[in-house]
Amino acid sequence: MEAVDRLVADVWATGLSPESHPARFIRDRLDALGAVPIARLGRVEPGQRIRVGGIVTHRQRPATAGGVTFLNLEDETGMLNVTCSPGLWQRYRRIARTSAALVVRGRLQRHEGVTSLTADRLDAIEPPVAPASRDFR
Repeated sequence: MEAVDRLVADVWATGLSPESHPARFIRDRLDALGAVPIARLGRVEPGQRIRVGGIVTHRQRPATAGGVTFLNLEDETGMLNVTCSPGLWQRYRRIARTSAALVVRGRLQRHEGVTSLTADRLDAIEPPVAPASRDFR
């Protein structure tokens, strides 16, 4: 089996793959769009507008967050928290709620050693598999 076929079979059977990450198979497209691998964000100055891309693993909108929605984005190098304002969420609602993978543009934030991204644009990108995310719990 090809690597992508093994990934699809693993995710179908178990929900994950011990050998590879779905974002690995879209890295060429992410690179072409200028998306920075999450592991490299430590080298980017806070406040910079950047693009990142990966699989959406969580969507959360806590009652205490004033309508702000938080996404967790994961690529083959790491995970990143993404903050979506109520206006951004409304503008990109369909893409934000239904896409298994996203390319997110926004401003990089770093506070007390924690890196996050405040989104200003969301674009869907198709991974070879669409693992289910944990949404709004």
